[in-house]
Amino acid sequence: MLWIKAWHLIFMVTWFAGLFYLPRLFVYHAAATDTAGIERFCVMERRLFAIMTIGAVLTLFFGGWLLVVNPALLGQGWLHGKLGFIALLLGYHLWIWRLLRAFAAGRNVHPGVWYRWFNEIPSVLLILIVLLAVLRPF
Repeated sequence: MLWIKAWHLIFMVTWFAGLFYLPRLFVYHAAATDTAGIERFCVMERRLFAIMTIGAVLTLFFGGWLLVVNPALLGQGWLHGKLGFIALLLGYHLWIWRLLRAFAAGRNVHPGVWYRWFNEIPSVLLILIVLLAVLRPF
């Protein structure tokens, strides 16, 4: 079970690295005006999104495996909260995908400062998820 948990955490870190960095790329992409820079950002964003999506899928896979190994966890309130925040995180991931597509199509409507605030959402969710997983308050 510890190996499963270790892989779950490794891929969670991979996922969050992308969740933290991709909106930061959006900040710089929104300010870019030269064609070469814009194209470079599109390539970087697309590749990073692929890597973080793999991280997300494997995080969910190993997290699900942990629940299969220990189904009693499903009866605990802290896990319900954690799963709720993970659902929000998945929604955020999909929102990033939509923003990525808008940038790729030249349809970005947000200024860089908007992305700076948007970039704070995964930080809040990470704190809440980790606190629930470690402290198990309910």
